[in-house]
Amino acid sequence: MDLVAKATELVGAAMVALRRKHAPRVRALGQSPEIPEAREQGIMTLKMPTARGWAPGQKPQAAAGLRVDAFASDLLHPRWIEVLPNGDVLVAEALQDAGPPRSLMDRATQATMRRARALGVSANRVTLWRDADGDGRAEIREVFVENQRQPFGMALVGDTFYLGNTDGVLAFPYRAGDTRLAGEGRRLVSFQPGGHWTRSLLAAPDGLALYVGVGSLTNIGDEGMAAEQGRAAIWRLDLESGAARIFASGLRNPVGLAWEPQTGALWTVVNERDGLGDETPPDYLTSVQDGGFYGWPYCYWGQIIDERVPQDPAEVARAIRPDYALGGHTASLGLCWLPEGVLPGFGPGMVIGQHGSWNRSILSGYRLIFVPFAGGRPSGPPRDILTGFLSEDEKYSYGRPVGVCIGPDRRSLLMADDVGDVIWRVSAA
Repeated sequence: MDLVAKATELVGAAMVALRRKHAPRVRALGQSPEIPEAREQGIMTLKMPTARGWAPGQKPQAAAGLRVDAFASDLLHPRWIEVLPNGDVLVAEALQDAGPPRSLMDRATQATMRRARALGVSANRVTLWRDADGDGRAEIREVFVENQRQPFGMALVGDTFYLGNTDGVLAFPYRAGDTRLAGEGRRLVSFQPGGHWTRSLLAAPDGLALYVGVGSLTNIGDEGMAAEQGRAAIWRLDLESGAARIFASGLRNPVGLAWEPQTGALWTVVNERDGLGDETPPDYLTSVQDGGFYGWPYCYWGQIIDERVPQDPAEVARAIRPDYALGGHTASLGLCWLPEGVLPGFGPGMVIGQHGSWNRSILSGYRLIFVPFAGGRPSGPPRDILTGFLSEDEKYSYGRPVGVCIGPDRRSLLMADDVGDVIWRVSAA
């Protein structure tokens, strides 16, 4: 780390200590959260644990009645998971690229992110893992596709495999049992890289469309809204015509996407803006309406104005309030629907991989949680599935949860851990 970045980080550490004394002790959770008044930060709170990884024999703590084991290990920053119909498990291995720093804060942030293994050289590949003997641990590993540009979201529709790179969506021919994709892929739509780089994919239940999560370039439109064109949105890509359009907007960073089966609604988890306090505003889980606008960057949690942003009253007036608050800066990324009967003691609901905070004085997230549903809506407080990713003093992270999906046996969960470089398998104890 250079001297300027080091000095900036030291000043930031002093601000963290000061803000920690006044941090709210109530979490902004649930359908009617208590959201503290915004307190604009002159120097952004910057706190991330140093990435340590798991010692031999060490692993996360599973909730009562559950166990956790490594399904696959020795990966390189695994982020997202897709299970194919034949039981093969695909893992996207990618990492944020470091662009040129534009400020002293950028330099300090990049130095901190490297220490936390959140920035570096990306593997840019998808690997295939096969548990041929059904013992819950993969013993076959193949490179499914490589030389991509920060691959993330994956979806199989019929005999076509779709891959969400940071700069667009590609289509590849696929036959059941293939362990490697052929060719360079056919580009269906392009997106601007940079900023929030992940491009999650979810196929429509009828197989006629793909939904794509595209995050914002900046925190609050800092470079003007022209630079945010087409971003902070979920796109719908018609697979027959190739037409692409924005399905919903005002979503700062919508990552995980899932279908709620009772109502057929699309749901997403969204990472909200930084720089207003430990719990302000909360990240959230929400259903998504076609044509809906969810506030970013003008406002949050309905019509709460962000005074830092030049306002558009018409946009504020139509902003939809999210369904369920997840707490401030949890970096909720992974999302999947959990049917009843997969894990003992857990009914139907959404499972969320919380990657963990950096913009708050007391760390949050760093866990795999479950939100129960009833009648197609959230119906209670979140419950932990996996914890233990942080040291008690918050100095070190052993792992960080990201993508999550139902295992190929339909009796387990798989979760990507991009600091531990492991795919964890959660099942009945």
